[in-house]
Amino acid sequence: MFWTKKVVVGDAERVLVYRNRRIERVLGPGVHRLRDLRDELTLDHCNIGNSAYAGNDSEALIAGLGERLSEYFVLADIGNDEVGLVLRNGRYAEVLAPGLRRLYWKGLATIEVRALRLGEGLEIEREVADGLRQIAQLDRVAAHGTVPTESAGLLFVDGKFVRVLAPGAYAFWNLRKNVAVETVELRVQAMEVSGQELLTRDKVTLRVNLAASVRVASPVAARTKVAKYAEHVYRELQYGLRKAVSSKTLDELLGDKASLDADILASARGACAEIGVDVLGVGVKDVILPGEMKEILNAVVQAEKTAQANTIRRREEANATRSLLNTAKLIEDSPVLMRLKELEALEKITEKIDKLTVFGGLEGVMKQLVSLKGHG
Repeated sequence: MFWTKKVVVGDAERVLVYRNRRIERVLGPGVHRLRDLRDELTLDHCNIGNSAYAGNDSEALIAGLGERLSEYFVLADIGNDEVGLVLRNGRYAEVLAPGLRRLYWKGLATIEVRALRLGEGLEIEREVADGLRQIAQLDRVAAHGTVPTESAGLLFVDGKFVRVLAPGAYAFWNLRKNVAVETVELRVQAMEVSGQELLTRDKVTLRVNLAASVRVASPVAARTKVAKYAEHVYRELQYGLRKAVSSKTLDELLGDKASLDADILASARGACAEIGVDVLGVGVKDVILPGEMKEILNAVVQAEKTAQANTIRRREEANATRSLLNTAKLIEDSPVLMRLKELEALEKITEKIDKLTVFGGLEGVMKQLVSLKGHG
């Protein structure tokens, strides 16, 4: 007929029929004939392959179709304090922001819309987080991360600390709220304070390197009481080192480094405890002196060692002389001892002689070799 239109709709299509620019009906798959006497009809062919309605007149369709809407569409109507999860054939497909309304075609796929209320904690269940990660939606709608072992996670919502997170994986809705997860290391950490030029109490300039071991005891205090706790600990170690060195002379520093370490530890430990950080130990690694000071100290040490050597030498000489004097007195008082000494001397001499001819017995040998006088 001249006043009818033939409309063919495929399986993956739907046709929106507008009469005088107002929605009249929705055509499903098949062949349709529509009356159009005065060219009042407008047809909009829609591909429903991805299920989501792509037009910009969703609100007009909702109002115009009324109760018939549910025959063709699934309506996702998300409240202001909710987040929507769209599942297509049982699989996560999309996340809808709070306050959003959207239409999805019925027909090719089974569409399910879940509205989740946004609680104070905003934490996302592990199963939901894994589903959103698979469709690459997690980064867009959530703050997420993993808290390693020997660490603590801190949850902040709109800049306000909420709670401490134990080790594990977490995800939180980041819609209409600014959610952040920060990780604080709880293991013992090494810290170096190097190249500090300091002045001792006796006005000697030297350079000192310090090593320290620290550990965060209260992650909340370390994060909230100072902007960067590591920089704060570094400065306190610097102050403690400067204070300890300036209170000692060079000789005291070189002679008792353990006392220097104890003074630095006491100073830094008290200041760092206020921000939740334990200073477990400190140690001065190197005390570097200027070149001229090294020469002076080397000269002093050399002089001290020389004096010690001279003292020892004189002591040994005195002991040897005293021993000789005592031996002489004993020999003078004992002829038998004198004779024994003579025999010892003769034994040493004869060891170096090949042949020895003896005249006059032992007395003759003694007279000839050692010219003894006053005996007979």
